[in-house]
Amino acid sequence: MLKKGVLKYNHILIVLFCPVICITFKEKSMLVKVYGSAVFGIEATTITVEVNIDKGIGYHLVGLPDNAVRESSYRISAALNNNSYKLPGKKIIINMAPADIRKEGAAYDLTLAVGILAASAQIKSEHISEYVIMGELSLDGSLQPIRGALPIAIKAREEGFKYFILPKENAKEAAIVDNIEVLGVENILEVIHHFNGDKKIEPTVVDTRAEFYKNIDFPEFDFSDVKGQESIKRCMEIAAAGGHNIILIGPPGSGKTMLAKRLPSILPPMTLQEALETTKIHSVVGNTKNEGLLYQRPFRSPHHTISNVIVSNAVVNF
Repeated sequence: MLKKGVLKYNHILIVLFCPVICITFKEKSMLVKVYGSAVFGIEATTITVEVNIDKGIGYHLVGLPDNAVRESSYRISAALNNNSYKLPGKKIIINMAPADIRKEGAAYDLTLAVGILAASAQIKSEHISEYVIMGELSLDGSLQPIRGALPIAIKAREEGFKYFILPKENAKEAAIVDNIEVLGVENILEVIHHFNGDKKIEPTVVDTRAEFYKNIDFPEFDFSDVKGQESIKRCMEIAAAGGHNIILIGPPGSGKTMLAKRLPSILPPMTLQEALETTKIHSVVGNTKNEGLLYQRPFRSPHHTISNVIVSNAVVNF
């Protein structure tokens, strides 16, 4: 391209032509894959989150997300801004594969945030494919507990992942699974420092068998606490020994619920496999925060006015 210039000297008009070289740099897009998990029933399915950052402006989330997942952009943006990081001002396209499985809940916040940080080169991502990452973000960057941490950890181990990053309240529950490092965090800054190598997250370690056998003989409600009631105690012992059903009839305050609550303490103790299955069910409904393996048989006490329809729905949903 030629640039034209004009120079006046001693009333003589001189025209100068100077060569100008224009160089255009094409910005390269950045694609990063991070991994999360979806829970269906008591089983988990690994979800691949693909984050692509390119020229332009916009935030596009695809892969059959529900409203809670779509709203994650607001939580992520506020959490990053409040911790001296930011969403890149470019075109962000996120795909959650497989795209035919519905993604529900806010537990993908941390997965999406880490993917965006890695794709925008705000954190190092050399070994990010070895991690399963889950957690719900608050606006200040702290993490809220999730549901289904145990089945997610089991699935992650089966598929060969080495690390599982999740909220600290769920770490003890997920650490039941061996051969995978469970990294419990309280804030997204801990995750950023971990990937950048500034400060590594200490793994949570639980000796599952030792915990199980240590607590198995110490029930929360013990049948030996019951004083008197000799006839009904004898009936309940027979029912527990023979695996029979039992119905308790009596006026309010006579001790029906108190006795029923203590019945599990005279049943045969759960095996380790039964304890794992029970913990998985409680994990999916979110009843294992700050707890590890459940070692006592569960007890449920619905209100006596409950209808058959509610009981049926509760069983199906549970």
